[in-house]
This record gives sequence, C-alpha cells and structure tokens, in this order.
Amino acid sequence: MSAVLLTVLVTALSGCSSKPVLVPDKTTGAAAPTATVPATAMPLPGTLAGDFLTDLKPSLAGKVGLALLPVGSDRLVTLGDWTGGPGWSTMKVPLTLAALRKNTGNEGAAVNAIEYSDNTAADTLWQSLGSAETAAQTVQDVLREGGDPDTTVPATRARADYSAFGQADWSLADQVKFTAKLPCLPQSELVTSLMSKISSTQRWGLGTLDGAVFKGGWGPDPSGNYLVRQLGLIPVDGGQIAIAIATQPNSGSFDDGTAILTKIATLISHHQDELKGGACPAG
Repeated sequence: MSAVLLTVLVTALSGCSSKPVLVPDKTTGAAAPTATVPATAMPLPGTLAGDFLTDLKPSLAGKVGLALLPVGSDRLVTLGDWTGGPGWSTMKVPLTLAALRKNTGNEGAAVNAIEYSDNTAADTLWQSLGSAETAAQTVQDVLREGGDPDTTVPATRARADYSAFGQADWSLADQVKFTAKLPCLPQSELVTSLMSKISSTQRWGLGTLDGAVFKGGWGPDPSGNYLVRQLGLIPVDGGQIAIAIATQPNSGSFDDGTAILTKIATLISHHQDELKGGACPAG
C-alpha cells in the first residue's frame, strides 16, 4: 500500500494508582474534544494509518486517539476522534523529572510514582518543589523544555479529591511532542529507566510491546466515566518513536478502556517494522 496521507492535528490541550478503580486521579473533565488549528499533512509509511482508521477504529466502542512522533523529529501524526483531556498520571512523568532535578533524594518517591503510579508518592514529589504555584510552574517549565508549547499546569485543584497536576488538560499532540523529547532532556535517564519497569498490573496497552518505556493515566469524569491514556517510547528502525494513545470507552469502564488501548497497541505491533524512529540530536 502506498503511503497514506494523514491530517496532522496540532491542538492545544495527573495521577492514578496501582488500584485504579479505588484511587483514581481526578481532573476537570474527561477528554472533551478541543478545537483544532489549521492542519498540515505528512505521509505515514506502510499501512498502519489505513488499518487504524478503516479496520480497527470502527470496531472500537468509544472515542480513541493515536499520535506518533519520531525522537528528534517534528513529523507529527495524529489519528482518531479523541484529541485531548486530563493528563491523569501521565503527568507524573514531567513531575518526576522536575522533582529529581531539584533533589536526588526524591528517588524513592519517584520509583513509586512511576512504577506503581502511587498518588501519595506523587504528592510528595509535588510538595518537594515548593509552594503550589512554584510546583506548577516548575512542572510546566519541564513541559516547555520538552517541546510542549501549550499545556498549563494548574496550581490548585479544580476537583478537590484529585491532584492539581493531574487535572492539567494535555492534548495528545502536545503529549507526544513532550514524549519525543523526553529522552533528550538533561537528567531524564532515571525517569525513562523507571518507565521500563512499570508494575505488571499496569502493563496493558503500550506495556504489551517489547522494549516499550511508558506511563499510563486513568480517571473518571464527574459522571464516573473513565478516560484511559498512555504515553511511551518504542524501539523501531532508526531509533525510537514516541506514541501517545487514549480512549474514552462508551461504557465508561476502566477495564474496557485498557482493553481498547491493548487493541491499539496490538495493531501498532503488527506494523512496528514499518515505523521509522530517531535519536536525540548530537551534542
């Protein structure tokens, strides 16, 4: 099949626990669609796009989104009808990097926040950054450094039961931009290493792919319907490619959400040899 021409939607748009149904990370709303800005186009090699849009997506009971971006590249591809919403525990990735930069003594909390998505550990990391306003700005600065030009990290909790950082709206496009630059950021090695050791109870979706480093996030909207999402890096020809996936299952079920992400990851695995990756710029 010839390369499929895709529309690249560049749109602007945290945490969970190892027991997602009991301890979700709340936020301002679950994945409301966002307005798009004028699109550009690029080809995606192989048949992944066609198989996703024509075969897989119509079979999935829910809104889904997929974004891909090679490390060291600006060639962004987005697919699907879900474009952005709460970051949930995926926001623990920039939070952890910010906290480790401030104090390497935060490593114990970092392990629990990333590998087990522990909310108490993430709160410890957040508090280590100073006042709520300082913490929010510090995490936001990491996002900007990682190529995310738009995401705002709130200092206060819009929904009182859930973390402020988890309530940041994080678009799929901005998330994959950050993920593609993550391995190139100073002091990111420990964070990506932890992302390779995610708990077995959270190894759905991208966690089923060989060599993936990833982090998931999940939580309910005010009506109790779950958003489930992941960011990650996988090895492909030429280096690594960043991937962000998300779903709002029609059922609102967390389990249905993880099952949908696993189906998306399975499709990616079938086309993994077609994808081209990249590496961090030299120097």
